[in-house]
Amino acid sequence: MNIFSDKVVFKEEFNKRLLKNYQTNLVGASSQEMYNVLASMMLEEINDNRQKTRKKIDSGNLKKTIYFSMEFLIGRLITSNLCNLGYFDMVLDAFMEEHIDLYEILAMEADAGLGNGGLGRLGACFLDSAAALGLPLYGNSLRYSYGFFNQVIKNNRQVEVPDNWLENPFVWETKKPQEAIEIPLYGEIRYGRFENQIWIKAVPYDIAIVGDKNGLCNNLRIWKAEKSDYYQEASEQYLRDIQQITECLYPDDSSDYGKYLRLKQQYFFSAAGVRSACLEHKKLKRSFQDFASYYSFQINDTHPSFVIPELMRILMDEEDFEYDEAWQITVNTCSFTNHTILQEALEKWPIGFVKTLLPRIYEIIEEINKRFVESLQASNRFNYDAIYQMRIVGSSQVRMANLCIVGSHSVNGVAKLHTDILINQEMHNFYLFYPQKFNNKTNGVTQRRWLFHSNPQLCSVFDKYIGPSYRENFENLAAFEQFKNDKNVIFDVIQAKKYAKNRLAMKIKRDLNITINPNSIFDIQVKRLHEYKRQILNILHIMYVYQRLKSSQEYRDNYYPHTFIFGAKAAPSYYIAKKTIQLIN
Repeated sequence: MNIFSDKVVFKEEFNKRLLKNYQTNLVGASSQEMYNVLASMMLEEINDNRQKTRKKIDSGNLKKTIYFSMEFLIGRLITSNLCNLGYFDMVLDAFMEEHIDLYEILAMEADAGLGNGGLGRLGACFLDSAAALGLPLYGNSLRYSYGFFNQVIKNNRQVEVPDNWLENPFVWETKKPQEAIEIPLYGEIRYGRFENQIWIKAVPYDIAIVGDKNGLCNNLRIWKAEKSDYYQEASEQYLRDIQQITECLYPDDSSDYGKYLRLKQQYFFSAAGVRSACLEHKKLKRSFQDFASYYSFQINDTHPSFVIPELMRILMDEEDFEYDEAWQITVNTCSFTNHTILQEALEKWPIGFVKTLLPRIYEIIEEINKRFVESLQASNRFNYDAIYQMRIVGSSQVRMANLCIVGSHSVNGVAKLHTDILINQEMHNFYLFYPQKFNNKTNGVTQRRWLFHSNPQLCSVFDKYIGPSYRENFENLAAFEQFKNDKNVIFDVIQAKKYAKNRLAMKIKRDLNITINPNSIFDIQVKRLHEYKRQILNILHIMYVYQRLKSSQEYRDNYYPHTFIFGAKAAPSYYIAKKTIQLIN
């Protein structure tokens, strides 16, 4: 019997488990106890769905996409899991009957410290969307012990406080020690052999990504660094070094030590994900010549660039492929999502760092670069300067974006304008050489979270005028456009918006003790603090508006009140970004 079939059955089962586990009931239980019971009830169905999905993929020989990303900003999974299983409204009603606040229970879960910004939210949206559509897309990342950081403002300045998101057990993850993988770092190449490596064990933890009321679950696999099984004993320095690999997201790389640490992180999760897929492929007794028919590796920004040379290494060094055939398999397997057009934001690593940390990988990158440059020269289409800019290895650096373009069969931007700029300006020569590779994928949004759950008042307006079909097929929302001049509909939309603005005003008052005018225009910029995101232009504009209001009666008479709202974290070592936060405050 489904324990979520109706309110009566749900409450009866919920009370039974509270009594069994905590010797209490709905009246006396704490929010944490109720959270634990609710999550355990959901996990039973989720784990059944995981097994069914795995069997469906394996038995049907379905192709998998492995989505490699340094971040997945998944938020509170108890919220999305309740919504996607289809039980949110029923559980909300059941608890309301008992005068229990469901939102207080949901708040017991810490935000998973696995991501920070738009890059991580894009990854999370793709995981959610693929699960909803029944597409086998699996995430691959790191299991950070601490999130980016918690931000405190003191004397108008950002102060970083550790985000210990794993202080309480993360109930949605399953440790898989039997699928751990040994990852080599450092070492040397002697007589064609890779020797004297330092080994680190990558231990996977799997998190179910629940499909939208379809009984399917995909998987987000996150890797934790542990002591290698090759060593019975290990020095304190070794143990500290491996602990730092998965200690936090984006460690400070202003020092050489920090640069090496970031490189370790990037190779560690890339190599673990590639090797995991290769081991699964062999276990299913498939030929590596058909690898690209069964796996697609999506490289989300340049952090997972080492996916390309690592797959080449496995194919050549372990599976005995010649270079050309290994290269064809690799290019057919890999795709690259570019996120920025700015040169300063495109990763480049000093050759010495890559060569020291990953000697065999650097050899392969050098060979990829050599053959690529030869193909450019043979085309007679580019002059010396153009070829130098397109090189993967140049100016004493390894250029990770160039590696991703050369080593992938598909390169996409994340908005039409962005992709147009890549094609016509920043990566124009690559486009001339590889026109078939470039395409656009406009970033989307998870409507189940950012509309159905977060804005039910607006949803009720849609339901009233166009019915609920848009909830299953979001394109049906286009039908609402027919009411753009209907005064009654516009009034209802304004009322829903007013409700949301009042909620935000009350939260700001509660959290910050600042009273704002909910009838003002809310001008909101919430995103990572960075020069290219231009928060500094925003605050300079606010200063300009303020000066105009002070100096011009005419400007005051024609000005509609605004409330400017910022939300942003600056990287701890990013001096100008932290000064911008100080200026805003």
